[in-house]
Amino acid sequence: MRTLLITGPGGSGRTTVAAATAHAAARGGTRTLLLGTDRTDTLGAVLGVPVGSEPVQAAPGLTARRLDADADLRADLTALQDRASSALGLLGASRLDPEELTPLPGAGELALLRALRDAAPPGAYDLLVVDLPPVPRALALLALPEELRRYLRRLLPPERQAARALRPVLGRLAGVPLPAEWLYETAARLDLQLAAVEAVLADRDTAVRLVAEPGPAGADAVRTAALGLALRGLRADALVATRVLPDGVGDGWLAGPVAQQRKTLEEWRETYDVHPVAHLGRDPRGDDDLAALAVPGVGTGPSTVEWPVTDSRAEDGVLVWHLPLPGARREELDLIRRGDELVVTVGPFRRIVPLPSALRRCTVDGAALREGELRIRFRPDPRLWPRTR
Repeated sequence: MRTLLITGPGGSGRTTVAAATAHAAARGGTRTLLLGTDRTDTLGAVLGVPVGSEPVQAAPGLTARRLDADADLRADLTALQDRASSALGLLGASRLDPEELTPLPGAGELALLRALRDAAPPGAYDLLVVDLPPVPRALALLALPEELRRYLRRLLPPERQAARALRPVLGRLAGVPLPAEWLYETAARLDLQLAAVEAVLADRDTAVRLVAEPGPAGADAVRTAALGLALRGLRADALVATRVLPDGVGDGWLAGPVAQQRKTLEEWRETYDVHPVAHLGRDPRGDDDLAALAVPGVGTGPSTVEWPVTDSRAEDGVLVWHLPLPGARREELDLIRRGDELVVTVGPFRRIVPLPSALRRCTVDGAALREGELRIRFRPDPRLWPRTR
């Protein structure tokens, strides 16, 4: 199943584009599932069909569903209390009723990660279209699985888990209690679940699509979003420019907005695969309006970006790591090496990435930003690098 993640700045029409994209795919014979993430039924307002937590048939070949993070939280906590009922009884703790639970920060993000992993049974659909939250939350969400897995590995390294028979002995020798076995088991289970989400995001059949209204604010948002995606090793498969005014309305007070849109579109076309979507003069609603938007279809190219290492030892004595960061600026860049990891900061984004094995035996020799690509030079450390005759 192919997955298309759609995001953009708030108010850019991303939900409308998500609905129109899923609608167009279904009209073409693709079995499509459309997943909404807003707490309110914004999808239903566009589709003309109420959309809730249960799947509904929004059009022939198109199924729509909306996440219910509160219900997921209640189900998870109820299951946890059932598993730990004996321990809770010994502690004298009273159970929480599902009706007592209120929305918690982060519940929506966790529910969405689970939905990306378990959105549809294998073979049920050909395409999953996800209406992600606005850009800042969407980028944080895409980074969450990798960051949580890193925290788990640092706090509870699997290789340090002692054999079950030796744990009491080691605890007495160390003089401190060792982490309980259930803690490692829980961490391992969470790691597997997060790895499954990471696999979906890194799959060549998963694409990210940006939606923005052409103009200065939209241009800034697109540059920031593209930079955040690039740091995660992702690229936008297309940029959908929404609410584009027709050429014939360039007189009077509309002349300024039309000229502003044309200027932004020309700049975008130099970098992105831009697909303008016309302004209908009204809020789109229902099958006819969604078809009139004529959104682009789902591409087939990979959305991930390679970060290759080139060997320039013969010419310059260094290895070069190439990190494509289109739109990055020198004053926004910061690099810190921590052991076998590299901390890369670009504008408001930061990512800690493990060094490729060859570069772990090198020292950093410098870096340069050229043509939207960060090139980091590594010089082999004579103490660690194999000697050649």
